Amino acid sequence: MSPAPDGAAATPAEPAGDRAAALRFGYGTNGFANHRLTDALRVIADLGYEGVALTLDHDHLDPFAPDLARRTARTADLLRDLGLAVVIETGARYLLDPRRKHAPTLLHDDRALRLDFLRRAIAIGADLGAEAVSFWAGVRPAGVPADLAWRRLVDGCAEAGAVAADAGIPLGFEPEPGMLVEDIAGWHRLRAELGAPAWFGLTLDIGHCRCLEPIGVADCVTAVAEHLVNVQIDDMRRGVHEHLEFGTGEIDFPPVLGALAAGGYRGLVAVELPRHSHAAPTVAASSLTFLRAAADNAPSFLGNGRRCAADHGPQPAHDDGEDRDPRGGDDPERAGSAVGGFAGGGEAERAESAGGGFAGATGGAPERAGSAADGFVAGGFMDGAGTDGRAS
Repeated sequence: MSPAPDGAAATPAEPAGDRAAALRFGYGTNGFANHRLTDALRVIADLGYEGVALTLDHDHLDPFAPDLARRTARTADLLRDLGLAVVIETGARYLLDPRRKHAPTLLHDDRALRLDFLRRAIAIGADLGAEAVSFWAGVRPAGVPADLAWRRLVDGCAEAGAVAADAGIPLGFEPEPGMLVEDIAGWHRLRAELGAPAWFGLTLDIGHCRCLEPIGVADCVTAVAEHLVNVQIDDMRRGVHEHLEFGTGEIDFPPVLGALAAGGYRGLVAVELPRHSHAAPTVAASSLTFLRAAADNAPSFLGNGRRCAADHGPQPAHDDGEDRDPRGGDDPERAGSAVGGFAGGGEAERAESAGGGFAGATGGAPERAGSAADGFVAGGFMDGAGTDGRAS
């Protein structure tokens, strides 16, 4: 029973399932790359989604188009007519450079173009009434020392944050496997160096928690709930950064959705399947059916003092699906793991922690707290110019 003020009769606590069912599901337009933006938005709305994670791209509200103001106004009208909320995503491929995927980032010598893009994204977000603008660090370029890359990241975030603060829109920084900030511990370090500003929130990809965090997925959500401004959701396997359709990875979703609801998160929970555009309407429909069922089942995992049953799939060996480069390749998303551990050279060093909690980092690139029980080893996702770490 919930406590009642002034001696009034107590009222029953809201069931966890009711809270989870109140979550607002959205879909990422990067999963509709072969659709016109207007068509994608209509399909997403017709399926029953409440919002979209809009990735600014060549054919999806190109932020460098000469008629951007007109396109933005038309998109705002359509979103309003369809009743769709929106967050802005900034992870399009080859938008800033036709030869380097996701480059330049805030870490590159020519990072001014990335800053200009982020300013444009924030302005578009403000015009659309977006709930957040999401961005990430990028992979440390070859030849850029770790300490210089980190300083560039901090300075770039501060510049973007000043613009966001003036626009009244929060930034959601996303830890991305293989990037300079790839995990929650790295996000905490970056936030601290920025002075913990109000505009600096967290974009959490649920799949990434399963991929590399040292604690369970639902526990990750609980640990960062107060900082969340944007949530991406997808299935994933341990040690393999590949965004999977629901039910084909290792994540147990009812406790995850329950943790989001219990933590008071009221933003969008947007499906992130950027490699499924070939079947976008079908995948989007099945994804919403799955998420609604998972939300309805949340009560069996919460309440009465019981701890959420976090994901408990097996520790996988290599998954040689067609999306993953079996060599480790040039995309940190598809860095596989042997027997659930992280092998090979990589950007971020891991600080082992037998307790499995988040650990701070000292000096150089961000470090991640690993857990010996989880099979983390030194090294990790590969590093190099032109890689991106994003499931796209």
